[in-house]
Amino acid sequence: TLASLMTGAPTPAPDAAEGTAGPDASKGAEGPDASQATEGPNTPQAPGTPSLDAAVLAALPGAVAALRAQALVWGPDDRLRLVRTARELLAPSAAHPSPTGLGPTVAEAAAGMSPGRIQEIIATAGLPPTHDPVTAVAALTSLFTDGERMAALLDEAPAESVAVLDRLLWGPPYGSVTERPAPHLRWLLDRGLLLPAGARNVVLPREAALHLRAGRAHRSPAPVPPALAPVTARDPQAVDAAAAGQAFTALATVEELLKEWDLGGPAALRAGGLSVRDLKRTAAALDTTEQTAAFWLELAHGAGLIASDGEADERYAPTPAAEEWRQLPDALRWAELVAGWLDATRTPGVVGVADAKGRAAAALGPHLDRSPAPEVRRRTLALLAELPPGSAVPEAAVLDRLHWERPLRAAAPEGAPAAPGGAATGGATPPPGENLRTRLARWTLAEAELLGVTGRGALSAPGRALLGAPDSGDAAPRTAPTAAGTREAAARAGALLAPLLPEPLDHVLLQADLTAVAPGPLRRPLAETLGALADIESKGGATVYRFTPASVRRALDTGRTAAELQEFLTTHSRTPVPQPLAYLIDDVARRHGRLRIGAASAYVRCDDDTLLAEILADRRAAPLRLRRLAPTVLAAQIAPDQLLDGLRAMGYAPAAESPEGDVVITRPDAYRTGPRTAPVPVPEGPPVLDAPLLAAAVRAIRAGDLAATATRKPVTATAPAPGAPPRT
Repeated sequence: TLASLMTGAPTPAPDAAEGTAGPDASKGAEGPDASQATEGPNTPQAPGTPSLDAAVLAALPGAVAALRAQALVWGPDDRLRLVRTARELLAPSAAHPSPTGLGPTVAEAAAGMSPGRIQEIIATAGLPPTHDPVTAVAALTSLFTDGERMAALLDEAPAESVAVLDRLLWGPPYGSVTERPAPHLRWLLDRGLLLPAGARNVVLPREAALHLRAGRAHRSPAPVPPALAPVTARDPQAVDAAAAGQAFTALATVEELLKEWDLGGPAALRAGGLSVRDLKRTAAALDTTEQTAAFWLELAHGAGLIASDGEADERYAPTPAAEEWRQLPDALRWAELVAGWLDATRTPGVVGVADAKGRAAAALGPHLDRSPAPEVRRRTLALLAELPPGSAVPEAAVLDRLHWERPLRAAAPEGAPAAPGGAATGGATPPPGENLRTRLARWTLAEAELLGVTGRGALSAPGRALLGAPDSGDAAPRTAPTAAGTREAAARAGALLAPLLPEPLDHVLLQADLTAVAPGPLRRPLAETLGALADIESKGGATVYRFTPASVRRALDTGRTAAELQEFLTTHSRTPVPQPLAYLIDDVARRHGRLRIGAASAYVRCDDDTLLAEILADRRAAPLRLRRLAPTVLAAQIAPDQLLDGLRAMGYAPAAESPEGDVVITRPDAYRTGPRTAPVPVPEGPPVLDAPLLAAAVRAIRAGDLAATATRKPVTATAPAPGAPPRT
C-alpha cells in the first residue's frame, strides 16, 4: 500500500472494484496492492496486466486503515497522501534499493545526461528529434509506457540483450559495465533500456521494468501471512517431559560452570571478555561446543551469577548471588535463568563473528548487545504459542512468518536472480549471510530448546506460562513487557515445571571397580560431598563417579578423616562399601598429612627423617630446591603451592599447613567477586511513549499554536523629542 503513495501526489484510494498505484509505485514496502502497481492514473497499463485477486482485495482496506491509524497516510479516501518522513525513509537508492526491485524513472535516471546523448538515444529508438531535453525524456518515457511500441522495440532486441533485461527485471536493477560494452549491451544503452547510474554503472528504468513485469510491482504479492505449516502434533505430556529434561540439564550445566570457576575463573582480556583459548577450555570442561559454551556463559552472566572481580589482574568468578541461587529449589533456579534470558539484549550467537574492523566478538565481552533481540525472541515464541499445545512446525515456517511480519526495506527483493556475469553485474546485492532478525530467530529456537522452554520443537506448558499465553493455545498477549512482569511470568512457569523435574535422591550404588552410580539427580549435600570424593566419569540418565587416589586426597583436604568418609559412604550407599574402596581410602589417609607444607618461601616438615632423606636423594626433587634445616624440616625456595604440586607429582601426599601448625582445609567456594548486579538490557531508539511524555508533547504543541495565533500590539512610530538622538 505504501508503494502507491511514495510521490506524495494525490492518488485515488484503492477499493474493491479497482486498485491503482501512484506515479512512484516502486518506492514503498511490500504491500497488498502490489499485484497491480502502475506508473500513474493516466499511464496506460502494459498488455496482460493482472487484475487484483480476491486475497488482495480483501486485505487492502485493512492495510489502508492500519496506515491511517498509525498516522502514515492522511487525506480523504479519494485523495490519499503519504507523510513526507515515511516517503524519505522508504525512498530507494543504489545502496538501499526498494523491496520492489524497481529502479528510478527515466526522468530521474537521465537527469545528469547531456542533451546530445539524450537526442542520440531517442533517434536510435526511432523517435523524432525534439527541441529540448525535457521533451526528449518525455518522448522516451512515452515509448516505454506504450505497450504496443515497446513490444515492437523488444522484438528487435538480440537474445543476449533480452537475457540481461531478465536478470535485472526483478532487481536489483543496477549493474556495471566495462569501458567498451559488448554489442548486446551497447544495443540496450543506445535505446535507453539501460541508462547510466554512475561512472561504470547502469540501471534499468522503472517504466521499462514495469512493461516487462506486465505492470506488477512484486513478483508474488503476499496480502495474507504465510501459514505455520506443516504442523506436527505431539503428545503435550511428552513435550513437557522432554522440556523438563532439558531444563534439568541446563541447571546442571550452569552449576557445573560455577563449580569449575569456584576458585577463580580465567583472566579477562584487556578489551573485555574471554580469550579464545579460555573459551575452548570452558567448552571442554562442559563437554560441549564453543558456541554452546558461550551461550551458557552469557546465560549465567545475564542472571548475575558470574562477573569480573574488578581487581588489577581482572578475572571472572561466581558472584555472591551464585551461592544464593544454588540454595534455591530447582524450579526457582530455572525461573531465574529464563527471566534473564527472555529480555536480554546480549546475543551469544554473535561470539566469534568479526565486526567491520575484523575483530571477533568475545564471550562476556562488549559489543554483544543487539537491541532487537528481546522483541524477536518474544515474537518467535509467541508464534509457537499460537499453535495448539504439543504442536511443532519446521524452523523455515517460523522464519517465513517473521520475515512477512517484519520485511526489511533494504533487503534484496524476493526471487532476485544473480547478476549477469561478464556483462552487467549487480551492484546493490545484499551482504552475504542472513539478516540479523533471521539469525536472532534461529538462535531463539535453539536456545529455547536448550533451556527447556520448548520440547521436541513445541512450546511447553512452562513456556506458555513464561509468555503469559493460556493453555488453550491462543496467542500470547502483545503488551509491552516489564522486568517485574517477566519475573512474575517466570515464577508461574517455574511452578508448572516443578512437578515435572526428577526428584533428588539420597543414595548411590557403590561398585567393586571403584565407581559409584547415581541413578538420578542427587540431593545437594550428597552431590557436593561425592563430587569432592570422586571424579565424574560419565553423565546421562545416571551419573558414574570414579574414586581415585587424587579424588580421595581432595576429600581429605577438606578436613574429613578416613573414618568420616567410610561412614558417609556406608550411610548413602544401597550396596556395601567394596573392599578395594575401603583399602584405597585407608591407604591415602595413612599417607595424607605426613608431610606439612609451609612458607619459608616454603618448607617441608616430617617426623620421619628417613622420608625427608629419601626426598632429598630423589633426582626429581632437584627443581624444588630443597635444603635440610633440621632432621625433620626441609626448606624450599619456591612457593608453597608449587612445592605441593611437585611432591604430589613425585607420588607423595603432602598436606598444606597453616602458620599455627594446623592442616589447611580447602573448600571450592573460597573465591568470590564483590556484589555485582546483572546486566541491564540496552534498548535502541527513543524512549517508550508513556502518558506523561505524550501529555508534555501535546502541551508543547498547543503552546506553540497559541503563541503563533496570539494577537500582538501594533508598533506605532513616534517622532523623537526635540533635541533627543534619533532611534537606531
